[in-house]
Amino acid sequence: MDYDLRYYIQQLQSYNGRHNSINQVKQIHLLFLKRGILNSVLSIGNRLIQVYAKCGIMSDAAKVFDEMPQRNCFSWNTLIEGFMKSGEVSKSLEVFNSMPFRDDFSWNVVISGCVKSGELGLARMVFNEMPRKNGIAWNSMLHGYARRGCPTEALRLFKYMNFDGAESRKRDPFVLASMVGACTDMMALGCGKQIHTRIIIDGVEFDTVLGSSIVNLYSKCGALDNAKHVFKLTKEADYFSLSALITGYASVGKMDDARRTFDSIANPCVVVWNSLISGYVANDQPIEALALFNMMRNKEYKPDCSTFANVLNACSSIGGSHEYGRQLHNHACKVGVSTDVVVACSLIDMYSKSGNPSNACKFFDELELHDTVLLNSMINVYSNCGRLQDAKQIFDSMHDKSLISWNSMLAAFSQNSCPLSALDLFFKMNMLEVRMDKYSFASVISSCASISSLRFGEQVFARATVVGLEADLIVCTSLVDFYYKCGFINFGRKLFDEMVKFDEASWNSMLTGYATNGQAMEVLDLFASMRHAVVQPNVVTFTVLLSAFSHCGLIEEARKWFYMMKSEYNIEPEYEHYSCMVDLLARAGCLEEATSLIRQMPFKADASMLSSILRGCVFHGNKNLGIEVAELMIHLDPENSSAYVQLSGIFATAGDWDGSTEVRDVMRTRCTEKIPGISWKFLVLGDKPVFSLNLSGNTCWSGGLVTAKTAKTPLLSNILILPFLLLLPLLFHLAVVLLFSDLSKESMAAINGSFSPHFAIHQSASSLKQPAFGMVRLRKSLLPVKKATKLQIRSSIKDQVFEDHSTGIICYKDDRGEIICEGFDEGPRLHLQYPPTLVPLRDDDGILDRLQQRWLQIMDGETANSSDLLKKSCNGFNTLH
Repeated sequence: MDYDLRYYIQQLQSYNGRHNSINQVKQIHLLFLKRGILNSVLSIGNRLIQVYAKCGIMSDAAKVFDEMPQRNCFSWNTLIEGFMKSGEVSKSLEVFNSMPFRDDFSWNVVISGCVKSGELGLARMVFNEMPRKNGIAWNSMLHGYARRGCPTEALRLFKYMNFDGAESRKRDPFVLASMVGACTDMMALGCGKQIHTRIIIDGVEFDTVLGSSIVNLYSKCGALDNAKHVFKLTKEADYFSLSALITGYASVGKMDDARRTFDSIANPCVVVWNSLISGYVANDQPIEALALFNMMRNKEYKPDCSTFANVLNACSSIGGSHEYGRQLHNHACKVGVSTDVVVACSLIDMYSKSGNPSNACKFFDELELHDTVLLNSMINVYSNCGRLQDAKQIFDSMHDKSLISWNSMLAAFSQNSCPLSALDLFFKMNMLEVRMDKYSFASVISSCASISSLRFGEQVFARATVVGLEADLIVCTSLVDFYYKCGFINFGRKLFDEMVKFDEASWNSMLTGYATNGQAMEVLDLFASMRHAVVQPNVVTFTVLLSAFSHCGLIEEARKWFYMMKSEYNIEPEYEHYSCMVDLLARAGCLEEATSLIRQMPFKADASMLSSILRGCVFHGNKNLGIEVAELMIHLDPENSSAYVQLSGIFATAGDWDGSTEVRDVMRTRCTEKIPGISWKFLVLGDKPVFSLNLSGNTCWSGGLVTAKTAKTPLLSNILILPFLLLLPLLFHLAVVLLFSDLSKESMAAINGSFSPHFAIHQSASSLKQPAFGMVRLRKSLLPVKKATKLQIRSSIKDQVFEDHSTGIICYKDDRGEIICEGFDEGPRLHLQYPPTLVPLRDDDGILDRLQQRWLQIMDGETANSSDLLKKSCNGFNTLH
């Protein structure tokens, strides 16, 4: 071999696979072919294959391999590894299967290559065929299962490691660290302890990686004493271990221990700073989080994206922190992280929660990158400020909708009183086979509750059962909420009793159900059970408790628990709690105590709280205080019609009709309009279509849909009240005081021209040739409609059942053929047993048909065959019920 050839061979061996040297490699390759070197020197051919593979030119590497007269294991393994790194798994396996002989490296490179490519099934097949499994093969498989979302398979494979030749593999710190990581992902503390025990028995030294993994396991699983013990044993514990320990303390609320651990570090890195800041935010200590951030800046540590995201979240939870949030925004822009997706989402959330959605929208418009996560955040922002059309526009413009996108839009429709739109979207998700989670079902079940559609709500729950979410805590809690909003509180309690897991939200939902249905004693009993189960009541719990006492007139119980909030549970009463107490005291006639409580509370009373006092003044005839409170309300909010209406009622109650008229005239002069009340009815009569009555405007008929409204006069002016007055002439004055105190003279004169909702009930019943046994379900009814319905129901639908689940009225036909009306007008609500033999639940309340028709109209034109789409969209709903 001459000098030139030796030079070129040295040049070839020095190449590291850079593309800019590939032309020189090809020239050397051509020179070797001319000299016939490849046929005589095996190492030169192997080196050429290696260089071509590193450059990713696998066609030339395979060509060199095919031209080689002799090959060894290195030749085969180099080509296999090259195909694996270039992502050509099938060609790599083809070469592997053609090998006449294989060494350990051959097996290892195929297994690790399949794992890195995500082909765990192929990797496991090759692994099972491997005659003698070495530590690298075990490690590759364990890493693959543990890091690709298969921790169960990782643990199962770890148990299969034989003891004959696997002792060294069991002591491999990397293998053990992978297994501990798999246990952490599964929150399998018991299995993790077994592996830890094996480590101690085998005498494996705790290096940085293994020690950090075990500390992370114990920290995330809440075994903080064990985590602290392992942390002390770990040599050269890294910042990952410190961060895991601090995060573990924060996860169980031990922020003092987390701070002590942090203070013990001489020079904490940014990751450790972020762990403590995040812990303060998670434990509702935003002031401490911001103070720690200022300390971090004073010590000249450079915050990263995670730091700003956590600090902005802390700023969002502090009232009146808009200016500080703006400063953080400017700082993030200077550092150059404001365009990061996580930071941008936190900025949008901060502006939205601080009462500046316009700034959030402005910042969003300035961003060039509209990531899916950012778009989801903006859907929530628009939803929270009532801009539903803007939210829908963003959702429709998204090309790549994630599940969070669908759930955000579902929640937007549900929270903004658009239940039909939410259900339409749910149909579309089902048609497109979008994977649904617990939040999807929770939103749509809430929409079903808002339209009192029992059948459809139960079918949605049946769909949740199909996908395996029937026992999910959030889904079950939403279903409990659904049942009590539809009036079936007993069904909700039965489901609640069958639940396996509980949290504060599930207890609060059941308590709210009893409170809404006026069952204060059941609220107290359930609250006692909650305390017995060692579930700590929160702010919402006491709001529900006081609200129940308020509606049921239990003054002493309300006083007791209002003051026990602070003394026994260390919960400072918030505005909602004071509002409940003021409302209760005003209802009971304790007006002086109510006004005294307003003066003592650390909040400024708004028009809503003053309205409670004013209603009490109207009911109990305290004219002087009522006028004073009304004038204060008008001063606070001159366009609030409630103050004018109730002040007019005070004068009417005292017989001062001129004063009442004058107040009404002032209200009209200031362009203040009383918003009419609304009452929904759903009539289920045999197999006929549902009649839905929306009582709040002009009268209109549309096929089977009846909408009765009162032409801007309050709902109290319905003609249905005239039979009530004619039958009870001696109570005329009382009726005027209780029922007509908020009517002007013009409204009183317009009574005869108003449409009666009970005329609609009568027409609905008389339209059936043969009245069938069914039900009338009243939703969100107003008190006068409720009173008159109890009279009207006897004469108009004698063979039907009337149910007002939102207020507690039920009218049904007893065994003797008499119409029985049970419930309440004023005072405590009665606990009414649902008569199963007298009130059979209809299989179809018509809502599903209406939704299907509307859905077809929306989808019309987008596809050719709407009937097939309907079948797909409703797949499972009609058959699962």
